[in-house]
Amino acid sequence: MRRTIALLCFFSLLLAACNSPAEGLWPLRIGKKTLHVEIARTDDQHRTGLMFRESLPKNQGMLFVYQEKRRMSFWMKNTKIPLDVAFLSDNGDILQIEPMEPQTTVLHDSRYPVRFALEVNQGWFTRHGFKVGDTIKNLPTP
Repeated sequence: MRRTIALLCFFSLLLAACNSPAEGLWPLRIGKKTLHVEIARTDDQHRTGLMFRESLPKNQGMLFVYQEKRRMSFWMKNTKIPLDVAFLSDNGDILQIEPMEPQTTVLHDSRYPVRFALEVNQGWFTRHGFKVGDTIKNLPTP
């Protein structure tokens, strides 16, 4: 009996691990959708972002977190994936969404000082019906 219970526990843990997002990703909630993001906190992580990657899984992204509010500028030099960037208020409200084309140096500026910027595959917000004014929950502490 103990062996059966131990095996059931083992297989339950294995199944849970196979169905979880990649280790190190932070879950954000938008409506009923969960988006798993890498967190970029350091200057080096901010500079590199999603550059040089060939693809980005469909429900993943990168959240840029800054200590101080500031107007941000993003470009796509050395970035191969078309992305959208959303600039977020401290409480997670989407203030602005900008589409960004790969391999360009066009600047995409936030209209307001913010601490958070979220990059996802281009069209992700539209496909899921999210827009300016919607709220992203479970943001990490800056």
